[in-house]
Amino acid sequence: MALAIFDLDETLIDGDCASLWATHMADIQWVDRESFLAREQELMALYSQGKLAMEDYMAYTLSPLVGRTEEEVEFVVGPFVEDVIEPIIYSDAMRCLAQHRAAGDRLLVISASAHFLVSAIAERLGIAEVLAIDLEQQHGHYSGKTQGVLTYREGKVTRLQAWLQEQGESLAGAYFYSDSRNDLPLLSQVDFPYAVNPDPTLRAHAEQAGWPILSWK
Repeated sequence: MALAIFDLDETLIDGDCASLWATHMADIQWVDRESFLAREQELMALYSQGKLAMEDYMAYTLSPLVGRTEEEVEFVVGPFVEDVIEPIIYSDAMRCLAQHRAAGDRLLVISASAHFLVSAIAERLGIAEVLAIDLEQQHGHYSGKTQGVLTYREGKVTRLQAWLQEQGESLAGAYFYSDSRNDLPLLSQVDFPYAVNPDPTLRAHAEQAGWPILSWK
């Protein structure tokens, strides 16, 4: 049994769940649409360029959650996943997940999005194990702050290594599927790296390294 690791945004789904969630927060009037989404898109542009400080993105996009309970947020996330995320799940991703299940592999999603989003989406995909950005709670309410090492760039490697030690697992024979150059640190750690609908930087690296390049729809 090998470990099959998947990035989430633009890999398993045709979009970025954090940006889609930002739009959803505007839809339900948790934020001012024009100003909030304009700044969110500025930050996402930096992400695409590999220049984003994830701490800045999280601090901004978590501000509407300050003072809200986990249950209050979950109540809104459920319909969001059903209405917005389910229609953009790649069919090829579902087939790949099924193949790994049939092989008896252990499935893990590791994402640079907030845990409450990633876990809800992973559940719809039938994946129980998730590493994502953890959020701090104070007195039962979200504080707007993150907690621990962020699962972003080298942070994904750090968090995964800690998880492997906790689980008594190893990366021997492991697979990792991702679209982003931000995941090059982790892609370089596994035996079977796959570039899925890769950005230009990842595509160039994958071609040079001889990694498989997948076009999922």
